[in-house]
Amino acid sequence: MSNNKNYKIAIVEDDDSVRTSLVMNFELEGFQIVTAVDGQAGLELVEKEKPDLIIMDVMMPRKDGLQTCRELRNRGNSTPLILLTARGQEVDKVLGLELGADDYLAKPFGMRELIARVNALLRRSNTTNEIDVVEFDDVVVDFKAYKAQRENKPIELSAREYRLLKYLVSRTGSVVTRDELLDQVWGYNSYPSTRTVDNHIARLRQKIEVNVTEPTHILTVHGVGYKFVA
Repeated sequence: MSNNKNYKIAIVEDDDSVRTSLVMNFELEGFQIVTAVDGQAGLELVEKEKPDLIIMDVMMPRKDGLQTCRELRNRGNSTPLILLTARGQEVDKVLGLELGADDYLAKPFGMRELIARVNALLRRSNTTNEIDVVEFDDVVVDFKAYKAQRENKPIELSAREYRLLKYLVSRTGSVVTRDELLDQVWGYNSYPSTRTVDNHIARLRQKIEVNVTEPTHILTVHGVGYKFVA
């Protein structure tokens, strides 16, 4: 990626050797780097430095990566976030992604793969960051503040539902395939399955559509994917 010096990455990692390696490699790629050694310090760092992307370990003192991720999203912070962990169990992947992480990489990992995922996340982020608020019918969604309401009453959307809707809105009028949604919203296409996309779409429709059986905004294009119509 060109002009990496324009991007700031926050690395939140308690292992000195891992943190040092990450800092060295990403600085060689031209990124600005800021660091913290635990989750609580990471929250303060993100608030102060406003990074473009966060790389965060899961197993940390004071506040672990999952707790920190949850708190960031609850605060309305949508900064792209990659979780790193020695854990490899599927349940941890599911929990991390559902809490709002954009990608997940198990240790030990290849540095080139991590850098590639960072670059991909930054590209995706740049295509949708300009959308802050969308209004349709009696629904208002503020993506920046992670707030939604219908008929002036709050709608409870998960971090994943916000990102799913935001991506669909960014492609208003265009058909988006399930595989594209997996790649762009979940962060990589090997997990989870396309059925997960359908389940999230179904829950999203229940919250924003007037008639779930005859949706007028999130439309199914059979055999292809979905399309958002304002």
